Amino acid sequence: MIHAWLQPSWQRLVELGERLPHALLFVGPPGLGKRELAEALAARLLCDAPRPDGHACDHCEPCQWRLTANHPDLMRVVPEADAVAARAEGEGELSPREAGGKSASEQIRIEQIRDLQAALSITGHHGARRVVVIDPAEAMNPFTANALLKLLEEPPAGCVFLLVSSAPRRLLPTIRSRCQQWHFARPDEAALAHWWVHADKEVKALLAVGGGMPLAAERLARSGGAAMLARFVRDLGGLEATGALRLAGQWESWLKSKEAMAAGFGLPELTDWMLRWVGDLAALRMGGRVRFFPAQEGVLAALASHTSVAAASACYNELLQIHKVSRHPLSLRLVLEDMLMRYARAIAGARG
Repeated sequence: MIHAWLQPSWQRLVELGERLPHALLFVGPPGLGKRELAEALAARLLCDAPRPDGHACDHCEPCQWRLTANHPDLMRVVPEADAVAARAEGEGELSPREAGGKSASEQIRIEQIRDLQAALSITGHHGARRVVVIDPAEAMNPFTANALLKLLEEPPAGCVFLLVSSAPRRLLPTIRSRCQQWHFARPDEAALAHWWVHADKEVKALLAVGGGMPLAAERLARSGGAAMLARFVRDLGGLEATGALRLAGQWESWLKSKEAMAAGFGLPELTDWMLRWVGDLAALRMGGRVRFFPAQEGVLAALASHTSVAAASACYNELLQIHKVSRHPLSLRLVLEDMLMRYARAIAGARG
């Protein structure tokens, strides 16, 4: 499915036809549908008889192979954690963050690229076209990226690489330079008009905290985002009574709960919410508008009226540094304590 805000880009891709480059990099914030766009393009490239709108026919033999996840010329390279999450969603069993009793890797390993190299050294099974989807591309470490670079520099005949990234700066410059980059931005109100009409109330309420990304809001709603958001706001509102250290302990238990793990809500997501909360606080203090937490504008306004611009800005910059290490914290509890104590100091004037 190509969403309305991506239709212009889809048409441009279709019009390229045989002039399509051998490597494309789809770049933009998460929750826009970049993965769906890449999958639709992969389906088109492997289809024997694409429809007039450019989409795969879903009836020819290659399409049937693809729809049953058996197409030998369609290769997906994803982190083990994402593959486990996909299986969990389909089977309702394994935790998205666990496999075989141990944590699933969130990186694309070099062994996966070596396996890809071996697969591409064999002649394609159907026609001359083969497609490789790498998502998210930033999950490659430097060693993995350098292994892929060799394939991008000397691509097998007829092979198209589709890379998807929400953090292109984490990619090696040499990887970016070997790809034609397609940039996607947050859709405006006009582009979201059709989606807004059909979205339910809970999803609409989560659109702002999702950064205006419609698919991010939908995923958040499906994973119990409304309840998580309510707890987040409630806990911050009671920070003075609870205390930063005690709340850090409560949040540690929260992030380790089955519900949070099943929803894929961990320290990176929590620190992202903290960044957006403090960002709204700083924006209000400087005479701007609330962007992420419009329903809590009154609470934020009360805090902003007593918090200095310097304190709010300093806290935001400190949280940025915490967010950078949130995927690999040395100690979850210590990171939470540090984050909440910094926030408590920033709003100390508002509590007085």
